[in-house]
Amino acid sequence: MRIKRSLAAIALPLALVAAGCADDTETADTTTTEATAEETTTTAAEEAATTDQTLVEIAAGNPDFSTLVELVTAAGLAEALSAEGPFTIFAPTNEAFAKLPAETVASLTADPTGALADILKLHVVSGKILAADAVAAAGTSIETLNGGKLLVELQGEDVVVGGSKVVSTDIEGSNGVIHVIDTVITEPNG
Repeated sequence: MRIKRSLAAIALPLALVAAGCADDTETADTTTTEATAEETTTTAAEEAATTDQTLVEIAAGNPDFSTLVELVTAAGLAEALSAEGPFTIFAPTNEAFAKLPAETVASLTADPTGALADILKLHVVSGKILAADAVAAAGTSIETLNGGKLLVELQGEDVVVGGSKVVSTDIEGSNGVIHVIDTVITEPNG
């Protein structure tokens, strides 16, 4: 739910600019302005609440990340990823984890501070990389916390990191940013 709110906060200024450029009647303009002002206040408050939370708190508050949060906790990484940072987390959703073969998940969870921690650290970069930075970095590699490198690519309009498509961007927290990805990254590719 917080992802949708954050995305709404990003999309709202664009909608305001587009609305300002529209050629509407005076009555329609007034109605739009009143509704937009109310939405802006709510969205700004929600955005402030999100940026006061760590990346782990943001993920824990979103049911789409329940598997990720469970695994980060099992690997003993929750405290480290709640530290000052900044960090960039390429966060697989529950659906992304569901794509993994059951035996892979069982193997990873059997070694939580080893293999599982290594895979999870492959999704984290030291520093704050916003979507615009990722687009500008296309064709280069970024180094992850496990020491592996991930290739950043543009495939059409899509940003792809480590072979995984970024489906939602710039969910900012107090210690960095989350980008949602559609596939679990299992090995470096950069």
